Amino acid sequence: MTNPKYKKKLDDLLALCQKTLPRLDENLIRRAFDFGFNAHRHDIRASGEPFFDHPFAVAKIVAKEIPLDDVSVAAALLHDVAEDTEYTVADIREEFGGTVADIVDGATKISDIFKSHDVTQAESYRKMLLSMVNDIRVMLVKFADRLHNMRTLEYLPVEKQRRLAKETLDIYAPFAHRFGLANIKWELEDLSFKHLHREAYDQIARDLKSRRREREHYIRKFSQPIEKRLKDEGFKFEISGRPKHIYSIYNKMMKRNKPLEEVYDLFAVRIILDTADPNDCFAVYGTVADIYIPNPERFKNYISVPKKNGYQSIHTTVVGPEGKMVEVQIRTLKMHEVAEKGVAAHWMYKEHPGNVDPEIANWVSWVREIFENAAEGQVPTQQLMESFKLNLYQDEIYVFTPKGDLRILPSGSTPIDFAYEIHSKVGDHCIAAKVNGRIVPLDTRLKSGDQVEILTSKNQTPNPDWEQSVVTHKAKAHIRRWIKDEQRKAMDEGKETWERRLKRAKVAINDDDLLRFVREKKMENTSAFYLGIQEGKIDPDEVIALYQDEQKHPQPTGVEEARIDGLFNRFITSARGGSGGIVLDGTRDNFMHNYAKCCQPIPGDEVVGFVTTGEGIKIHRKSCHNIRSMITAHSNRIVDVQWPGDNGVLFVAGVRVSGDDRPSMLNDLTHAISTYKNTNIRSVNIETADGLFQGAFILNVENIDHLQRIMEKLKKVPGVRTTERFEE
Repeated sequence: MTNPKYKKKLDDLLALCQKTLPRLDENLIRRAFDFGFNAHRHDIRASGEPFFDHPFAVAKIVAKEIPLDDVSVAAALLHDVAEDTEYTVADIREEFGGTVADIVDGATKISDIFKSHDVTQAESYRKMLLSMVNDIRVMLVKFADRLHNMRTLEYLPVEKQRRLAKETLDIYAPFAHRFGLANIKWELEDLSFKHLHREAYDQIARDLKSRRREREHYIRKFSQPIEKRLKDEGFKFEISGRPKHIYSIYNKMMKRNKPLEEVYDLFAVRIILDTADPNDCFAVYGTVADIYIPNPERFKNYISVPKKNGYQSIHTTVVGPEGKMVEVQIRTLKMHEVAEKGVAAHWMYKEHPGNVDPEIANWVSWVREIFENAAEGQVPTQQLMESFKLNLYQDEIYVFTPKGDLRILPSGSTPIDFAYEIHSKVGDHCIAAKVNGRIVPLDTRLKSGDQVEILTSKNQTPNPDWEQSVVTHKAKAHIRRWIKDEQRKAMDEGKETWERRLKRAKVAINDDDLLRFVREKKMENTSAFYLGIQEGKIDPDEVIALYQDEQKHPQPTGVEEARIDGLFNRFITSARGGSGGIVLDGTRDNFMHNYAKCCQPIPGDEVVGFVTTGEGIKIHRKSCHNIRSMITAHSNRIVDVQWPGDNGVLFVAGVRVSGDDRPSMLNDLTHAISTYKNTNIRSVNIETADGLFQGAFILNVENIDHLQRIMEKLKKVPGVRTTERFEE
């Protein structure tokens, strides 16, 4: 190492590791530092700084804020090598061994080989979490990596800032909470909030700063009598004001609909006892409660009943001087270590770094199931991400079995969630529930302290509606699996019915022809076709008859497609000669009719009618691919139709818009639509990824001119690249 600047960085890192790590292989850190420095020597960050400053900063975070061992620090120094340089994981494995290489590999993001950002994101999480099952240090490196990226987020484009901030708030901050990394969770939340809601962040920060001296003075006044009593009683302790974090304050302001000055637990004190006896915490609580009046509704005993992430402490709120409410936390030094450093502290005390704690192992077991199902195409990406985020809940409730056994569930859980928590078979056969001795509906939201008894019946099976009320992944996964199993059975039965009908009709339809048919009918696949047969929505005999009809009158394909318009017009002319014409919504020939959803015709479109059985005349646009497929097979059912004059009737139309994403884009798009003739927007769907957006609007319009004017207005919205009408 010849660069004096980086030699000093290495010396600083080693000095830090000597202070914080229980054991240290200095040679491993030196080798990882030199390897990472050389690998990144030509790389520059978006801030203009040398790229190696980033892995060095990540290594310092691992060493200082979540210290575990020297292997974690080495992996942090190397975590971007395989992703951003010419070196591979195999090179790291050869140089540093399998453990370091596996951590680096688990922390390396998946290459963007998918079109969908959500799929790429989900696949990255899958890899990261499955690696975590084998070695918890993968996640410690990822937390440190994300924390430093968030600290330097201002150097990235605004769109990417917002995307990373939202991902951090949705995934990484709750994840850090799950791992008990309180300080990292709070900082990730505040940094995310800063980039997502800058005005609100700045306002709260200014208000807190202006009140800082007043707050510090009050905390000293509050603490003095407690300090005196505890010293007299012989306790060794530290008492200090506990900072309230900006995002936490904002959430309380929103939840309680109160301004900053009325969020009463801005005053918070923490008492840390230098003792190994948890009972001392209760003795100190008694002293505090003797000095200040406690609020019994705001007492929480996380010592007897720890949180799932191992957090232990007593929380109470008391009435301090001047009638102000003060939140007090009481814990031992060891509890404080676990609260601040989470899983790292667990392993420091257990001296088994790298092994997964049983509680965390139970929590991550859902990863394999949901992501493996996703890999097999059984779980849509959006559903997968919802389930992933759902499992990072922060609020927990404590409920009991009839025998008094404790179960910890996410807030909002129902008796069905509780039943599946007991056992999957209990959940599957759950027929009723008693909460505190009373029969309640199965969608009742449970509360901490409830005693729950599940009644079962061997004849009961999961109800598909249950999926809407449960919140735990375990319950959702079992219900979805049961639904899929039932659908699979129905599909198999539908397929058998289809094959029997084909055999009886002495018709052979190969898989390719069947797939073409179901796609023309806008079904997803042949499985949906078989399911439709079993559910009675599709008559296989009608399908066979239609197929035989098409075989007698082949559809134009290839070069013949160019002649379709002439053929189509010929049938139209023939139909006009026989029908005399129909005026839609008019007085002449008052036939029952409706508008085809496949092409959504509106006044101004060239249209044609198709006589159906039971639904009157179905109106299609002339360009509709469905009506074209009916030309040769059902020419006698084509009729001429005409639009009436303007009679105030509104029609449904769809517009698809795409372009560059930015703040207020949705607001600008809806404003452009609604301000023209007070156009009503029936539905809107916007998806964003990598700074781009795609949107679909369903509107009520008067005619084709109305629709075209709206599309012209949308084209003028800054950032919009394309607009087009679309059919369902």
